[in-house]
Amino acid sequence: MLELLMLEYMTGIGMTIVQLFLDSRYPRRQTILVFYSTTILIMAAVAGLYWIFGLDAVFRSYPLVVHLPSLLLLLALSRHRGWRLVFQFLSSFLFCVLIQHGAGLIFYLSGNCILALGLAYAVLTAGVIWFLLRFLRPLFLRVLPELRQGWWLMCLVMAVYYGIIFYLIPGYVGFSLPSTILKPAISLLMVGFYWILIYLFSTSRKEAEARHSAQLSALHLSALQSRMEAVKSAEDAVRTQRHDLRHRLQTVTQLVAQGDQETALAFLNAAQRHLDEQKPVRWCKSPVLGAVCASYFDQARQQGIRVEARLSLPEALPAEEAELAIVLANALENAIHANLELPPETRVIRCRAVSSPSVMLEISNPCNGPVTFDDRGLPVARREGHGLGSQSIAAFCQKYGAVCQFNQSDGWFRLRVIL
Repeated sequence: MLELLMLEYMTGIGMTIVQLFLDSRYPRRQTILVFYSTTILIMAAVAGLYWIFGLDAVFRSYPLVVHLPSLLLLLALSRHRGWRLVFQFLSSFLFCVLIQHGAGLIFYLSGNCILALGLAYAVLTAGVIWFLLRFLRPLFLRVLPELRQGWWLMCLVMAVYYGIIFYLIPGYVGFSLPSTILKPAISLLMVGFYWILIYLFSTSRKEAEARHSAQLSALHLSALQSRMEAVKSAEDAVRTQRHDLRHRLQTVTQLVAQGDQETALAFLNAAQRHLDEQKPVRWCKSPVLGAVCASYFDQARQQGIRVEARLSLPEALPAEEAELAIVLANALENAIHANLELPPETRVIRCRAVSSPSVMLEISNPCNGPVTFDDRGLPVARREGHGLGSQSIAAFCQKYGAVCQFNQSDGWFRLRVIL
């Protein structure tokens, strides 16, 4: 009976750890409901096998009864596919096994004391869950979308560990001496390997944050330069108008003196129209977003790209102004690059932003040929070194819980971001 209780406990904890590693594509409440409903069914299957066929049969069929359904559940719920999904599963297996091996070792060393076993399970479970929630899960969920290579090699090492623990070393830690010695020792080696992975993940995350910080700094600098250029242009325009004003006044005075009031009025109206044409365009209330729009729209026009823009953004934004500006800058830069592959007469960028009922940004452009999307719905770059802008946009949406949609239809590529 003790073996069954331990199996059921580890099954429940194992499924909980799997859920902690999961980056679900569904709402949190729906994910938890599906996950723990499946967990109850799996635990019932384990109990049924134990009562009908015995403990040995449960051990032999445990990967099929527990691990395979949990892997399929990950496949159904996870936002990721391929080796990243396998890594999610193998990571949850590792931490579940660490709890079992630690508790089994303490049980063996305490002379098969049930109280020591219960306390060991409680302390180790609390420690692992705290570590995952406090540190590893946030790091893991941030690294999953950013790290694109090397997952298969990590999975290979952890799959070897899985095979050794389940198939090459028989017995249960805490009940037989060989397994009590060998399995915890191998698990300790895997802890060292996983600690190296955590270090690599942390380094990758720091590099991503450094790139993001550099983007913010470059954007602030660009906005400042745009403002300085606007101020300088305004000063030059004021000096020019002041210089021309004297000549206009002399001309109007002479026309009035000659009694030609109609010509004088027409001259003044023409001067007024000229001043109106030189008024700077203010794209939105946000100075940083306005500077980004002005900068990239000017770049587009210099490349012969027509710009059709309608922007209506609130003064109080639901995200950091600078980070939303990076999204806008990346999207407009991608649209400009896509247009440069087209004939000059077909080049156009359409930019639309509304603030009600929620903030929505849509940027669209005609595209040359079909666009391929990956398992996250992001466009796949055609050339090496491209695609970082789309990843940055996806990271922003994940941070703020925004909806990010890339799609292609009727020869147009569209990006929608809804906050």
